[in-house]
Amino acid sequence: MTAVTAAGAGRDPVKYLLIAGISLFWGLNWPAVKTILTQVPIFSLRAIGFTAGAVLLLGAARLAGHRLRVERAEWPALAAGGLCNVLVFNLCTALGQSLMATSQAAIIAFTMPVWATLLAIPLLGERPALRQILGLACGLGGLLVLLGPEALTAPPSALAGPAIMLVAAVAWALGTIVMKRRVWRSHPMVITGWQYVICALPMIVLATAEARPAVADIHAAVWVGFAWHILCSICAAQALWYVTVRRLTVGEAAVSTLLIPVVGVGGAVLLLGDPVTPRLAAALLLVLAAVACALGPKPAGR
Repeated sequence: MTAVTAAGAGRDPVKYLLIAGISLFWGLNWPAVKTILTQVPIFSLRAIGFTAGAVLLLGAARLAGHRLRVERAEWPALAAGGLCNVLVFNLCTALGQSLMATSQAAIIAFTMPVWATLLAIPLLGERPALRQILGLACGLGGLLVLLGPEALTAPPSALAGPAIMLVAAVAWALGTIVMKRRVWRSHPMVITGWQYVICALPMIVLATAEARPAVADIHAAVWVGFAWHILCSICAAQALWYVTVRRLTVGEAAVSTLLIPVVGVGGAVLLLGDPVTPRLAAALLLVLAAVACALGPKPAGR
């Protein structure tokens, strides 16, 4: 497959469907994971999710007629991208949510556009356009509004969660750069499926040391959360993300993810009972402005 050029991406209507799907699947995954963690420990959650994702994606790819064999030259980037995008990010986000509020964890994780856009300058030679810079400014403004001034007065003991979420954001940015640097011949479902295979192995080993509840004791809400997490987040959204990275520049793809924390916070309001505040509404407007700046059509002649 060949990557769509940045100019083509500017007029690509498919990107709006990709962003909508990813935003919904990954956004609602935040309250889903928070619900799962009320009964299932972190390593067990990730072992189950990665294993199910590997089986479902590789099985679906085989049924669709895609070759499961990955070329030798693609394995280093596949493994490096998987360790960053899948293992480190998912492990840190689960741990971060156990140490802080879900809405704040999501906000910190989605500072990823800052790191991805900055890293793309030396690593990919990308130069952000003015509208991308404006989009980043609006998006970061929205994230800061959601986070609020309380973060500035937090005690040192409360900084472990934010620090872990920052590691998650940087890992996701690095993984995006790694995936963008290659023109992949393998299908996104195949790439993602093998990345889950690689990442599931250490999680399975670590999960054996955890105490887990009996299957009969798991609440219905946790089962629903697992279904969303595995089918929509682990399988659909991760594969769609790699399609998005191929079609857009790193800057466009990164800023487009700013919709996800809005969906995540909205899901927390509806599903977890978090209150609706003027801060939330202001942040929503800023993030929507950021996406409009980043993904709007380019001026004629450019």
